[in-house]
Amino acid sequence: MVYGLSTKNITLAETISLLRLFINHTNNKLIMKKLIYLCCIGMASLAFQACNNNKDAKQTADSLNKTKDTTKNAANTGGIAVNSDDAKFATDAANGGLAEVALGKLALTKTHNESIKKFAQMMVDDHGKANEELKRIAKTKNITLPDAVDADHQKKIDDLDKKHGRDFDKAYVDAMVDGHKKTLDLMNNEAKNSKDADLKVFAAKTATTVQTHLDAINKIHDRMK
Repeated sequence: MVYGLSTKNITLAETISLLRLFINHTNNKLIMKKLIYLCCIGMASLAFQACNNNKDAKQTADSLNKTKDTTKNAANTGGIAVNSDDAKFATDAANGGLAEVALGKLALTKTHNESIKKFAQMMVDDHGKANEELKRIAKTKNITLPDAVDADHQKKIDDLDKKHGRDFDKAYVDAMVDGHKKTLDLMNNEAKNSKDADLKVFAAKTATTVQTHLDAINKIHDRMK
């Protein structure tokens, strides 16, 4: 109840209007502005959760980050500590990292090729570490990251899971070559253009690891021709 009114079916605009009434009864307007902001975030989060049947984890994370992107009014709202491009990089990198780990684990259960097994384990280990490092950075900057792969990567995982033997090996290796080329471009671009020092360092370091992975999978790919 707010001023004797039921809040069961209250809209976001109505909630903000009611909260603003309190400003007239307090001298600390900064606190009230932050309260209104937090209310907006909370209600937006509920809306995003309600739409989860139509959005994958990455789309939801991107939407939440846009809601928190208040860099123009950071003094009042806090918001997110990076610009929209850096936030998008973080969700893209997290999505790709989760996919690499999931595909690596899948390959470990399906392939009989020792070189591919060794590579797949490297994917699980290296990308798993990178994912954890990115999570720590994101937490300090209030960036929401996806906790599962997006729809496109899930489809790729499902399609690969249906393959067996040499068909699986070829499809997995092709996916790794293509995926690591895209990831390398992503990391190099962020390392060059990022406005955030921590993400810039992360991208540069990860680019070196991804280049090592790309070199390794290209050798496996060439041997399979």
